[in-house]
Amino acid sequence: MFRGIDHVEFYVGNGYASAYFYARALGFAPLAESGLATGRRDGQSFVVSQGEIRFVFTNALTPDGEIAEAARLHGDSIRDVALRVDDAARAFERCVALGARPIREPRTVTDETGRARIAVVATFGDTVHSLVERDGYGGAFLPGFKPWASPIGGCGAGLAAVDHVASCVEPGTLARWIDFYEHTFGFHECHHEDVATDRSAMNSKVVESENGAIKLPLMEPAPGKSRSQIDEYLDYHRGAGAQHLALLSTDIVRTVRALREAGIDFLETPRTYYDGLEDRVGRIEEDVRVLRELNILVDRDRWGYLLQVFTRPVTGRPTGFLEIVQRKGAKGFGGGNVRGLFEAVEREQATRGNL
Repeated sequence: MFRGIDHVEFYVGNGYASAYFYARALGFAPLAESGLATGRRDGQSFVVSQGEIRFVFTNALTPDGEIAEAARLHGDSIRDVALRVDDAARAFERCVALGARPIREPRTVTDETGRARIAVVATFGDTVHSLVERDGYGGAFLPGFKPWASPIGGCGAGLAAVDHVASCVEPGTLARWIDFYEHTFGFHECHHEDVATDRSAMNSKVVESENGAIKLPLMEPAPGKSRSQIDEYLDYHRGAGAQHLALLSTDIVRTVRALREAGIDFLETPRTYYDGLEDRVGRIEEDVRVLRELNILVDRDRWGYLLQVFTRPVTGRPTGFLEIVQRKGAKGFGGGNVRGLFEAVEREQATRGNL
């Protein structure tokens, strides 16, 4: 029933500025837009794409209403992790019957290039899942949008797809939300990682769709001496929500070089991490000296290995960041690096006075 992630929509203060940033700094190409010129009165949206990734940046046109209130409360943040489905009506009926809260019943939208059917259900916090049935739709994005002709960006940075969307939930609710996805969406748990440093801790589990195309890590804070990065997210986001997007790269070295040249800041990795790296993770194809230069981490599981790196926050609040990941057979999420990453974020928290 669930084929993959169709798109991710952000509610932001300025949709054009956000789209411009992703185009200029991350190589996304302008794709589509909607607003007053397309008959929309509550907001405007700008869509950018790269590989199979589609991001929608939506801002309000008035100081009241759902879009404006979400941006005021949460800051620039992910509102909708839209899922591609074969049959939106069937998916909606099944999810609601199994406990999902309905937001919008299935509706068919059309234009001169075809039709699509969309329904919406709620999940943690103010986050929703649109259920998108494209039915062979041939337009730029979806009905209600027109092609966005703009010279900004579009050079590409080797990003191919959304690998996973990681979210933070309130303490004590992780098991409930894992059960929600397993029972309501038919997903299954595929990974479990509890992390504790000298100062903070978290519990995390990952659910994925039956075909493995949708991966949703969920994290809750655990008791520790100090407040964890999950606590910091919940404080500044004002509740549960999507914390970071992991974007799949076809060549992580090329991608990170391009993003650094465009001004993206990445977390620093202690130089000692790379001492004896191949003794820990086994033989890899990449030059360790280059990985050290770019702060790229490596982890191995029984299927292969992966390379990953994390940006500093890319939103106005310390709530949203990006992960760049390249998989060379691995199916995990960098479990061998999690403690080190947690400690790196703690150092960032300390500079913000939030630890």
